[in-house]
Amino acid sequence: MELLAYLRRLFEYDHWANSETLKALRGVQTPPERSRKFIAHIAAAEWLWFRRLKEGKEMPVWPELTLDGSTKEFAELRAAWTRYFSGITAAQLTEVIVYTNSKGERWESSVADVLMHTAMHSAYHRGQIASDMRQSGHTPAYTDFIHCVRQGFLGEQPASTRTTR
Repeated sequence: MELLAYLRRLFEYDHWANSETLKALRGVQTPPERSRKFIAHIAAAEWLWFRRLKEGKEMPVWPELTLDGSTKEFAELRAAWTRYFSGITAAQLTEVIVYTNSKGERWESSVADVLMHTAMHSAYHRGQIASDMRQSGHTPAYTDFIHCVRQGFLGEQPASTRTTR
């Protein structure tokens, strides 16, 4: 599978995993405050990276969002990422963007690296949410990528990745 198609698929997974995480947080009477902050941060960070690639919503990196507010942001992000991926070519993945991080440092990164980082950053914080929920006595969402694929949540698994083992 070509890199662009794989990154599209990774962002489909990211949306699914964020939705599952929100569903788990909504499923408890009092979600852990730390988890609520992490899910809001995931949305804000995705907007930050989206804005670095293209124009987009600006918000604090650690916003004060309710679960409803995070849900709204993720719906808008899904639409934004879908539009983004429908307009990008494989050749554009190697382009370099220049940006300034939150410490005021100037950096350059390829579009592909920014996209991979965005998805990995979200997964990192979903892991923190899962740990936080367990420590609070709750059952976290099961958001493993392979679970998502095996359950068919991303559509048909590409033939090149299927095995009979």
